[in-house]
Amino acid sequence: MRTHRKITAAAATTALALGLTACGTASDPDTGGSGDGAGQGPLTVAASATPHAEILEYVRDHLAEQEGLELNVKVFNDYVLPNTATESGDVDANYFQHKPYLDDFNAKNGTHIVPVTTVHLEPLGLYSKDAGDLSDIAPGQTVALPNDTTNGGRALRLLDAHGLIELTDDAGQDATLADIADAKGLTFKELEAATVPRALGEVDAAVINGNYAIEADLKPAEDALALEDAEANPYANLLAVREGDEDDPRVALLAELLNSEEVRTFIEEEYDGSVLPAFEDATA
Repeated sequence: MRTHRKITAAAATTALALGLTACGTASDPDTGGSGDGAGQGPLTVAASATPHAEILEYVRDHLAEQEGLELNVKVFNDYVLPNTATESGDVDANYFQHKPYLDDFNAKNGTHIVPVTTVHLEPLGLYSKDAGDLSDIAPGQTVALPNDTTNGGRALRLLDAHGLIELTDDAGQDATLADIADAKGLTFKELEAATVPRALGEVDAAVINGNYAIEADLKPAEDALALEDAEANPYANLLAVREGDEDDPRVALLAELLNSEEVRTFIEEEYDGSVLPAFEDATA
């Protein structure tokens, strides 16, 4: 991690230059800055419990202190509050979502959250208590799906890719039940993503987000009947901040630490293929 101090110094220089020329514009509500001492003190990050908070806790406990970063992790169990807390300034950043979800959330809620860097991918999977193979999913059965726009469409494309349904030719990334050309006898139950694992015993199969599958003691790499392809997957989870806070030197340092080889090794060893490193500059 020889580049840490060089990047941190550059980020700090940028932040100082902005402060001298703008004379405190971070407190101007039109700038999107936090207005509460950005670049100073602890950095508080909202995160889903698994694996996001676990990855952040690894960084906090093994990497951050030696680089001069005080990192606080605040766990949330839904997909709304981390963004609203970031928008309001209650937290400095969040780490729980992928860019399609973020884009949809901003459009629907008028928020101004922007990506900083991608960190990992959690392949979406199809699970069942009773079926041992995809061929066991038969007409008349019920499949639970996440009910938010991006993950619902993602779930339908997974089913389509494995021949369980057929989507219309013009079904987009955010496909809905209305885009199903042939349900092949299946019925669908749409639920909040966090609750889908709890419904697994009440339906014949369920499409579950990777983090919630892990929290439910499922092993995506072993237990899923079908998993998303990781190659060229747009759903890598990312570190995000309120617009205007991208150049906060604490955020720049955390982004670097999250993309470090130490974190890559931790993800690979801790999650054994159920979570995959996906390091990339999400602002590009």
